[in-house]
Amino acid sequence: MNTMQKGFTLIELMIVVAIIGILAAIAIPAYQNYTKRAHVSEGLSLAGGAKAAVAEYTASQNAYPTTNTQAGLAADTDINGNAVTSVGVGNGGLITITFNDKVGAGQTLVLSPSTSAGGISWACRPGTTNPISGNLIPSNCR
Repeated sequence: MNTMQKGFTLIELMIVVAIIGILAAIAIPAYQNYTKRAHVSEGLSLAGGAKAAVAEYTASQNAYPTTNTQAGLAADTDINGNAVTSVGVGNGGLITITFNDKVGAGQTLVLSPSTSAGGISWACRPGTTNPISGNLIPSNCR
């Protein structure tokens, strides 16, 4: 009697598992990088209020604020989010965004203002003490 074999052989199943493993090895780090970049974008959104406060203070006082209080903001640790521990205003109107371990514990991104005719333009750069990785900074901020 001829009986037909049904199902997969062990080798075929091992090949499928190996392919899935290779795809996972590529996809998981890429996804982690994507989520970190999304958390950095959250920091830039939280800094939007600080940018407006610095611009308003600069327009009225003709100088940059040096603290959150001077800019009319809450304390730096009170401005926080899912991946952000603080947003602080420092000397020269610099806005420092500090991230938690979802991006990198204590890593910082700095927004520096420059006054031009009719307004303020902002430049992003990694912080000086514990800088954020350059590949995590959004392209519109580089």
